[in-house]
Amino acid sequence: MAAIGRAACLGPAGSYSELAAHTLCPQAHILFFPTFPAVFDALEEGRSDAAVIPIENSIHGGVLQNLDLLEVRAAVAVAEVRLRIDHRLATRQGVRLSEITRVYSHEQAIGQCARFLDEYLPHAERIFTDSTAKSLALLDEHSAGIVGAHTRAEGVCLSPENIADEKNNFTQFFLLRRRTDGMPERGKTVFFAAVCEHRPGSLLELLTCFAARGINLTRIESRPISSVPGEYRFFIEIDGDISSPCVREALAQARSACRTFRILGVYD
Repeated sequence: MAAIGRAACLGPAGSYSELAAHTLCPQAHILFFPTFPAVFDALEEGRSDAAVIPIENSIHGGVLQNLDLLEVRAAVAVAEVRLRIDHRLATRQGVRLSEITRVYSHEQAIGQCARFLDEYLPHAERIFTDSTAKSLALLDEHSAGIVGAHTRAEGVCLSPENIADEKNNFTQFFLLRRRTDGMPERGKTVFFAAVCEHRPGSLLELLTCFAARGINLTRIESRPISSVPGEYRFFIEIDGDISSPCVREALAQARSACRTFRILGVYD
């Protein structure tokens, strides 16, 4: 694949997505967009060479919006990284906890710091933003934000310790390329989406394609199909190199056993 000159991610600067983008493509110029659909648009329209999105958190599970987008958009995951999530309380210099009436951050970050907020800021209103970094622009003498420990901004102080309920917290990020540029020919992990036939045993039939060949499933998650109430799409990750004939055979059999089947990523 072509070199990555520009990489799109959720902004503004200072987000965990930016940190992941610098980790996955350190030489690229990072472009920031306000929403995840806009990140996908930039990739598909050629305004960026790659995109970086969060796909799963070790506490809250899949990032559902991005799972749904990845299943329908012209993008494929070609690499992944897991970053430790270290949440810090951000305030303007000199602001005391007793003066804070509002806390801004992404919904997941606020949820992951619920015990700290209940204990130290029980009366503060919790207001969701599009990203953790966006909360920095909203800080005043009566508000705080929850941001990553890597965040730096003039006049802003971060708490000395991680305020998250669970300190061992990781988020998995995908590096996306355009599907039209082709699928990686090698990769130790394959991620796909499948819709089974709506009959008894269809999911077992799908899983047997891999179990019979000793291929381990490292993730399986279901999402309701909005247009077909009562039916579900399965997002499945397998531990197997797509260059292996055994893995290719299993994927081909799985495709034939499903109503719909789409490979979403091939990566190490």
